[in-house]
Amino acid sequence: MLMMRPARPDDLDGLMGLASNAGVGLTTLPPDRRLLRDRIQRSQHAFASDPVKAGGEAYLLVLEDLRSGALAGTCGMVAKVGGFEPFYSYNVQNTVHESPELNVRREIPTLHLEADHAGPSEIGTLFLSGAFRGGGNGRLLSLSRFLFMADHPQRFDAQVIAEMRGVLTPAGDSPFWEAVGRHFFDMEFARADVLSAADKKFIADLMPKHPIYIPMLPPDVQKVIGVVHVETRPALRLLEQEGFRFGNHVDIFDAGPLLSAPRESIRTIRQSVCAVVHDIVAEVGLPETFLISNARIDFRCCLGHLRVLTGDADGRGASKVELPRDLALALGIRVGETIRYSPARA
Repeated sequence: MLMMRPARPDDLDGLMGLASNAGVGLTTLPPDRRLLRDRIQRSQHAFASDPVKAGGEAYLLVLEDLRSGALAGTCGMVAKVGGFEPFYSYNVQNTVHESPELNVRREIPTLHLEADHAGPSEIGTLFLSGAFRGGGNGRLLSLSRFLFMADHPQRFDAQVIAEMRGVLTPAGDSPFWEAVGRHFFDMEFARADVLSAADKKFIADLMPKHPIYIPMLPPDVQKVIGVVHVETRPALRLLEQEGFRFGNHVDIFDAGPLLSAPRESIRTIRQSVCAVVHDIVAEVGLPETFLISNARIDFRCCLGHLRVLTGDADGRGASKVELPRDLALALGIRVGETIRYSPARA
């Protein structure tokens, strides 16, 4: 069984292994022990805090194989982007050029640099080890975050965004970076990507302030703006099923799309139900799979089955459930305690 939980200091080696396999382009998971150690510490402080509203808290979760103790993946949440460190993106807009004398009117797509100082919540740092792909594990890794948001809404903004990894070459280069960023930063994409995870001040110092006219870029570069990396396509489809949509913003380094959704409209959150555990049994032989969490700040979440004892026929509005023993043990749940669950699939 695989289980989501908060990252701990003793996960550092496992996270380094994941980061080493993630490749270039996953900015928030660099193969750097110091940066990863800082991320774990920030996450521990976030879980230990008791905010009345979203701040700059950064939560880091890991997916653990309970049989071997190995880390199968990791993902993160930022309660609110911006603040002391602005969140940068390009807004894709149409700029109108018009000449009444010539009867010519053209709408030219342009990139406008934006710095958000009080932005929405963000989900990111999603990476699943190749050995664990399939079987719904990617779904658990991605969607478990929404059950945590459902139980602790005061910790997050009303809007949630997801920054998707953009197109890279097999060598790890970004066509968009080579056409735009390199002219201003004079460094490789991979180095700029790692630096941005630690300090974003250099972005404000060096990034061009004027709009960039997309038709002036090479045709092969124009084609990658707002397009995801091939390995990110499953994550994109999953978030689209949850209600996320492209909002005309792209990453400033690789031009990957930024998706957005109102928090309460996210499918997993909207369909989630709180229930009291009435009994723990040997097994529950029912076909539907749910995302099931312990509904606590000491977060645990697994894929599994449960039996609805009261509520609607489809499980909505249930007040009592039965859990199988292995799932209850993984979640640290006893009879009489509350869980939150949501259908694993839309």
